[in-house]
Amino acid sequence: MDISIIVPLFNEAESLPKLYEWIARVMKENRFSYEVIFVNDGSTDESWKVVNDLKDAHVHGICFRRNYGKSAALYCGFKAAQGDVVITMDADLQDSPDEIPELYRMITEEGYDLVSGWKQKRYDNKLTKNLPSKLFNATARKVTGIQLHDMNCGLKAYRNEVVKNIEVFSEMHRYIPYLAKNAGFTKIGEKVVQHRKREFGTSKFGLNRFVNGYLDLMTLWFLNKFGKQPMHFFGLVGSLMFFIGFIAVIIVGSMKLYALSNGVRAMLVGVNPYFHIAILMMILGCMLFLAGFLAELIIRNSPSRNDYLIKEEI
Repeated sequence: MDISIIVPLFNEAESLPKLYEWIARVMKENRFSYEVIFVNDGSTDESWKVVNDLKDAHVHGICFRRNYGKSAALYCGFKAAQGDVVITMDADLQDSPDEIPELYRMITEEGYDLVSGWKQKRYDNKLTKNLPSKLFNATARKVTGIQLHDMNCGLKAYRNEVVKNIEVFSEMHRYIPYLAKNAGFTKIGEKVVQHRKREFGTSKFGLNRFVNGYLDLMTLWFLNKFGKQPMHFFGLVGSLMFFIGFIAVIIVGSMKLYALSNGVRAMLVGVNPYFHIAILMMILGCMLFLAGFLAELIIRNSPSRNDYLIKEEI
């Protein structure tokens, strides 16, 4: 099969018939063998009924019992996908299926592992979406080292091997290119794609996604850098804090002894605020070191501790 198209959806009943008709026309014009996987993320409208009514051999539907989020929908879609190239797109008609042939060509002919869409000209509200999105993407480029202008674009193309070897969880769908890079799929490209105005319904995203996105980015960065070696972070920071606190205790104690030996009146060590700060640093340093030690023990007993992706064998 040439292409698997994964469409996560939540309350998009009005958009689905037009979207599928558009996809089917593009597939037929280009003579692709394909499947369309609609993942209903706990919709409360008639979305699942619309998917059932399509009654087409190319349609594969997955329906959640409740709303789990876009990452869960993509995870299940990736698991079910059988096409050589996997395309993801939103169900709100803001992504154009006419982009699919070129995305497919970039994967199959230019050898990209992943191609991300870039909605260079957007029709969203500039204050609530465009400006925060620019800041979000600038931060993501700096942290991940992947030079994409729109990392969170829903329109993407993947080599099948990529989606079978990454795990999308929590709200990490925003950083699939980073997950792919961490898994060793480093040929990541970008294509300017058309962004269309929403025809039906309302946007399902709020400003809280930017806060959550920043926290998720920090989580992925930490897991990538120290996920297999947590002691390298907790042990180093803990040791530094303990050492600084220990030196501070010695300094406070030495100052007290010096004052006593010279007959100078000085405050009690137990009253000195610097003494308490130093002790606190030593305690925190010990706790961080122990946290790293326990994390290492957990990883050593993890069944996935030696999971490595092999590119090929001879």
